[in-house]
Amino acid sequence: MAQITKAPTAETRSENRPRHFKQPVHTAKEVGGRREFFSYRDLGLKEATDGRIGGMKMAIRKAMSKPTGWHYHTCEAQINYCLKGWADIVFEDGTEIRIEAGDLEYIPGGIVHNEVATSDDLETIEICIPAEMDTVAVDPPDWWEQETTPQRKTGS
Repeated sequence: MAQITKAPTAETRSENRPRHFKQPVHTAKEVGGRREFFSYRDLGLKEATDGRIGGMKMAIRKAMSKPTGWHYHTCEAQINYCLKGWADIVFEDGTEIRIEAGDLEYIPGGIVHNEVATSDDLETIEICIPAEMDTVAVDPPDWWEQETTPQRKTGS
């Protein structure tokens, strides 16, 4: 049976955290980010949730010229909603996906993956739990042959 927790009260709620807020995505403050080929806009979720959730609007500056490299993120979850364009992602088990405008993608923390290609107009909303998320580079899977285009798992 699920345990029911009480809602925060005025006494237990962080004084710095708003009860609710509205953030126009396209005018959110531009900030630095993980990848140089993206621009990032902070959606204010980190501050509003005391770091429990982070949110960025990401827009590609120029289509990727090479894969990001194999990596995973130290987080509970990375959730992306694709607003525009597309991105191809390969996972360590050989699964390939393309997220396109209107798609929601969920990657649990610790899942090894590699973004291999994007359109030149990619825009996404990324939600991270918690807000602070690191990227850890790892060696590619044995089946992967590094090139500038996606490789399929050939298996043996």
